[in-house]
Amino acid sequence: MLPTVTLLAGLASVATAAKTGRTFAVNHFYGNGPLTMGRMDPIISPGTASGHVHAIQGGSNFALTMSDDVLLESKCTSSLVINDKSNYWTPALYFQDPTTGKFTNVEMFYMNVYYFFEATDDEIVAFQPGHRMVVGNALARTPPATGGKSILDTAEGIPQPVQWTCPRSSTAEPLYPVDSTGTDGVGIQDPQNAGAGAGFPDQNCDGYASPLRADIHFPSCYNPAAGLDAYKTNMVFPSSANVSTPGMANCPAGWVHTPHIFYEVYWNTPVFASQWTQGQGKQPFVLAEGDNTGYSLHADFIAGWDVTTLQQIIDNCDAGDSGMDKCPGLIGGLNDASTSCNIPNLFPETIAGVGMDALPGNNPVTGWGTPAGAVNATSAAASTTSKAMLSTTASSAAASSTSKAVTASSVAASTSKAVTASSVAASSTSKAVTASKASSTSGSASASAPAPSSSSITGWTYKGCYSDNTSTRALTGITFADIGIHAVTNTKCAAYCGAQGYSLAGTEYAGQCFCGNELIGSSVLADSKCNMACEGDASETCGGSNALTVYSASGSGSKRNLSRHTKRQRSRLN
Repeated sequence: MLPTVTLLAGLASVATAAKTGRTFAVNHFYGNGPLTMGRMDPIISPGTASGHVHAIQGGSNFALTMSDDVLLESKCTSSLVINDKSNYWTPALYFQDPTTGKFTNVEMFYMNVYYFFEATDDEIVAFQPGHRMVVGNALARTPPATGGKSILDTAEGIPQPVQWTCPRSSTAEPLYPVDSTGTDGVGIQDPQNAGAGAGFPDQNCDGYASPLRADIHFPSCYNPAAGLDAYKTNMVFPSSANVSTPGMANCPAGWVHTPHIFYEVYWNTPVFASQWTQGQGKQPFVLAEGDNTGYSLHADFIAGWDVTTLQQIIDNCDAGDSGMDKCPGLIGGLNDASTSCNIPNLFPETIAGVGMDALPGNNPVTGWGTPAGAVNATSAAASTTSKAMLSTTASSAAASSTSKAVTASSVAASTSKAVTASSVAASSTSKAVTASKASSTSGSASASAPAPSSSSITGWTYKGCYSDNTSTRALTGITFADIGIHAVTNTKCAAYCGAQGYSLAGTEYAGQCFCGNELIGSSVLADSKCNMACEGDASETCGGSNALTVYSASGSGSKRNLSRHTKRQRSRLN
């Protein structure tokens, strides 16, 4: 028989470890887009080019090969929480024109990472630095055996941790065809959630600050016998089997219960709404690996947390949608949300643009039952070549990453999309989809686009339509200026930029505003490329897909810079 003191100590330990209900906090990101984008994946393809493009958030020490503790020394992180230098990544998304077959990159609208601390008898323990996880199957092209339902408890069946959610301003039509089997042109409905399912839907996702969303759950039971690097075998989902309290789930004996992390990745799909017909049992979006079904959705994670900070959050914070930045007693504090943390693409190549002939890596589009090879012959050859290339480019890219992060720190008000949109959408990011009161369809391209209406902007002159790039912006003084949701017009953008001391103003994607004194890496486009009606005034044109409607302050010195830039670009075109 155990001594009384020992028995009481053991009971106290169990009482401390047990959690009778879920608590959680959302990890928000800030700055000018994600940390970086490119064919990089140090877990699956260490030291070489990945087979497809990923969008990566987190610590600036992200690299093609990474030791367990390297992220802790990152110079900056795109997480608002200073002591979270983890990396989070998912495949990029592209639009394939139904008429031409050409590709255009879809911009990441913003990303949230939920940290759930679930009800359990186990003690929930912080991730250790270097902990690697991968969830989802990049080769999947057929619906999961469990159908469209999300399953996260192994007692309920085979886990189904990835879905697509489609918030909509109107739900008059079903998200998926009622008779869809998920095998012929469109995905399959979640029977428990009318706003989600497995595979891409065939509807336009235009909820308020909430376009098409990738939902990805990671398992939360870690096997220390497997080790931090064994991403194929070191994690399983918890189980409610043999747990007496309803709603609780435990890990296998000897395993460690970690936080349950959940990615919400929003892609700005509404800007393409006028370029395809919804509700016809097919859709035009393609994941970077060449998947037009959406079943291959997947994600990666490498922990770079200060362990004490994360454990303090686990034990004390239930900030919910308000965010980790609201956690009481947060160790280390927050990053300055008016700055940005970015590093260059470590495998330099063109990964974004309008009307691209092929996906980066030359991945063929496969789906709806078509077998998908692990890597096609062309991308395999590219990976071999990249090893030689990376030996000469990686050091210079790493050297420039610090300066880019520092330079980006001077960018003002760059958080209107990543932070403001996150807070605006806080109520819309619950797992159940709610109907929206506002529609963003006014930002769709139209067949006969309105004129820029330059005469209405006193002191500013319309200069033309110019190319932009989501990874290296043409106007970098202020990106995603906070004009207001669905309120952007050329007049308001010019007034905002002028008040901040900038001489160039550009609008894009119907509802985005950028400021600067010089166009960087941009070229003149035909005016027809700027074809989207302004969200704040449908009589004006506010750019297009990767296209800026540009104005110059009359009489400014930078107007001459723009004139010289225009002449150089036109001479190249002639």
